[in-house]
Amino acid sequence: MNQRANSDRKMGGLVYSTEAGRMCPLCRQPQASCQCKSQARAAPVGDGRVRVSRETQGRGGKAVTVVRGVALDAAGLLALGKSLKALCGSGGTVKDGVIEIQGDHVDRVMAALQAQGHQVKRAGG
Repeated sequence: MNQRANSDRKMGGLVYSTEAGRMCPLCRQPQASCQCKSQARAAPVGDGRVRVSRETQGRGGKAVTVVRGVALDAAGLLALGKSLKALCGSGGTVKDGVIEIQGDHVDRVMAALQAQGHQVKRAGG
């Protein structure tokens, strides 16, 4: 038997419990009380600058404004993303610590972030 199968058997393979529901595969606690997610989504440590760029690669030629390096927690990023989307009047998403706003709104987003006190830098061409 290989090493991985042996270690999986030692940890147990419980993924769902009728008492607690879904279980976290890392800490084996119910997902409602799992601490793994909050530790993994801590604010990224960077150089203190927010980088705003315009990307089209992998999006069928459509422009997307991307905001990286904002030192906020997950809830703060969601709130900032929502306010920036409302400011630009377009859709977007927040995932993996990056805010994506549909369309080319780099100048508008940079002005809004500077007004909020962030150090903003335009990235890319």
